[in-house]
Amino acid sequence: MPLQYASRLQNVETSAIRELFKLLGKPGIISFAGGFPDSAMFDVEGLREASRMALAEEPGAALQYGATEGYEPLRTQLAAFEHAKGVTDLEPGQLVVTTGSQQALDLLGKTLIDPGDKVIVEGPTFLATIQCFRLYGADLVSAPIDGQGVQVDRLEALIAEHKPKFVYLIPTFGNPSGALLSLERRKKVLDLAVKTQTLIVEDDPYGDLYFTPEPPPLSLLALSMEVPGARDWIAHCGSMSKVLSPGLRVGWLVAPPELLQRAVMCKQFSDAHTSTFAQATAAQYLKSGRMPETLKTVRKAYAERAQAMGDALKKELGDAVEFTQPQGGLFFWARLTGAGGKVSDAAEFAKRAIDKGVAFVPGSPFFAENPDRSALRLSFATADVGKIREGVGRLGAAAP
Repeated sequence: MPLQYASRLQNVETSAIRELFKLLGKPGIISFAGGFPDSAMFDVEGLREASRMALAEEPGAALQYGATEGYEPLRTQLAAFEHAKGVTDLEPGQLVVTTGSQQALDLLGKTLIDPGDKVIVEGPTFLATIQCFRLYGADLVSAPIDGQGVQVDRLEALIAEHKPKFVYLIPTFGNPSGALLSLERRKKVLDLAVKTQTLIVEDDPYGDLYFTPEPPPLSLLALSMEVPGARDWIAHCGSMSKVLSPGLRVGWLVAPPELLQRAVMCKQFSDAHTSTFAQATAAQYLKSGRMPETLKTVRKAYAERAQAMGDALKKELGDAVEFTQPQGGLFFWARLTGAGGKVSDAAEFAKRAIDKGVAFVPGSPFFAENPDRSALRLSFATADVGKIREGVGRLGAAAP
């Protein structure tokens, strides 16, 4: 007899992005498809020294089993990292180290979602989140967004209608949207969370990658101190993947005490603990004080690439494409208008683009419902300015 697989697998399918990667073996192709940071900007020397110090100072702890909650020196450093971003009341014991922020989202799914539960996500939102929450049986509802993030009036109406188990948002330079939730809307989201007693899950892997002289508005976690009762309705997922190294697989979860306790229990069942050696290396790196300079370098490079991509899109595609210039993160979110008789379907455009030697991701998979078939995501992170101009030029040639 064939194996009988869990019925939950009927709710998910293979990532459209992973499937696209199979087409990228063509020589000379320029890829705007991935969501990766540029490996050329990893602080290899700093990480080498951090790993050396991890083995020199506490080799037993770095190489042994550890606490499920996380390696205590790293929890201390992560609390300080959040303090510097306005979360001044966070104690190390109030966060759990996870194997990337992806595990934090998975733990929230395990602890909160029963089959048939309603969960509100942004439309569009992070593809892996759609897959993760659906795996646990969630019925996903999309809240519309614009250049300032989620439309709070529509979100309020959807909460009233669906009574969701929680709401998932990427307020700062969302993936794929690149949108930045305004300060006014952030405060309204927190007020709404308290008024409706609805948990808000804030995913914040890109908040440190801003291109402006001043940082973006404070995270929902930081702002929750200003709204009485709001901290009881915020779960915050952080990550070192986009700012230091994805290979370390270091993320963290801040949540109300009972939810955090249950997440720790679920983590015990899955991986016991995040790699202690990776945690010790990350702790030493943060302790070294190199992070601010690393972030400065990365922000400058990504800002230049984002500007180059925006300029090239305007030059090569003109009014055939609409987009909001991102103020941070790794992505452009654009919409094909079909102006001048040019292509308006992103899936068709993607096929033509591959033939011209350039790749991007059509936007439809990023929607939990009502996909926009004219939308597409472009990442500027791993191509230099010259490659970006060349690649967008190929997009222009593929558009007619």
